[in-house]
Amino acid sequence: MSGTSGSLPIRVEQDVVLARQAVRQFAVANKMSLVNQTKLVTAASELARNAVIYGGGGSMEWSIDESGLRRGLKLVFSDNGPGIADVAQALTDGWSSGSGMGLGLSGSRRLVDVFELDSAPGQGTRIAITKWI
Repeated sequence: MSGTSGSLPIRVEQDVVLARQAVRQFAVANKMSLVNQTKLVTAASELARNAVIYGGGGSMEWSIDESGLRRGLKLVFSDNGPGIADVAQALTDGWSSGSGMGLGLSGSRRLVDVFELDSAPGQGTRIAITKWI
């Protein structure tokens, strides 16, 4: 796995495990602290699982994000699923469109420094997260 960028398909549950491993390796290669590694891997796991369960599969891309004096690890999750009709509601703690606890998106947002969600019905979902090193 490259220390600066790459991508991984996320189509089945086993790919969620591979995504977690890839993010951990990426974080270690870029000297991220253990606490921040754990936060990033946890957020990635939730978002990868959502891509499989709700988006019918998709992909994860990773890269270095250099913004001014800060340097971060950026992950982008994309799928071509049904999209999210009400993004604000989906980001509310406790709300779930499935049988989960409703903490996946909102919890992931709290674990990272930058959280960008772009989704609309019939257009799939794209979520970009960044955790500063």
